[in-house]
Amino acid sequence: MTTDGRKLPRIAGAIALIAGGWLAVVVALTFGSAPGKSMAIIGPQAEALAAVVQANGRILSSNDYVTIARSDEAGFVARLYAAGAMLVLDAEQAGGCSGLPSAAPSLRAKRSNPSIS
Repeated sequence: MTTDGRKLPRIAGAIALIAGGWLAVVVALTFGSAPGKSMAIIGPQAEALAAVVQANGRILSSNDYVTIARSDEAGFVARLYAAGAMLVLDAEQAGGCSGLPSAAPSLRAKRSNPSIS
């Protein structure tokens, strides 16, 4: 069985199209996010922090390329993009980054000591 050399570019193109379409949908959905939701700003830390401050948001956490921020005002995502943010995603949908403390330690304590309720 021989493989046609033209199939690989088609497959790569289809994968790129699907990934690009998915990313476009995810980015579009962030504009409809309710106020008070955590947003993940993807890009260099200095630029992301400046965008959050300019957009009147609260910084919850930040590292080299992902900054988690929140605002209780409507239109936060649009203001982030207007302030120069590269990519803004709903943090909770993008990977569970809510900016809230993790419940994991309390779950571990309950498992190791069943008398804790």
